[in-house]
Amino acid sequence: MHALSLPTWVVHISSVLEWMAAIWFVAQLDRRCPQRGWRWLAWAMLPALVSAMCACTWHYFDNAVALEWLVDLQALLTFVGNCALCGAAAWLWWRSRESQSIS
Repeated sequence: MHALSLPTWVVHISSVLEWMAAIWFVAQLDRRCPQRGWRWLAWAMLPALVSAMCACTWHYFDNAVALEWLVDLQALLTFVGNCALCGAAAWLWWRSRESQSIS
């Protein structure tokens, strides 16, 4: 745990907590407006959450060489998460335009 300073740990841990809260809030939004497709945005946020957890885990174990694969996994999950978020945002945009044209 000596790899990071206390302020850096605060940033890492708060990032994980923020992703968890954001996913929960988006899931609650989907409960109120299920026809919009917010559920897909909540699912698309999960790879970014796991990516942040990979970073915290690797740093917790002092950037151990044996866990270096977590860095690659984090990079992959960041890429997958960004693509998923882009797709979910496009889906929400498409659904909102579809509902506007019907109204």
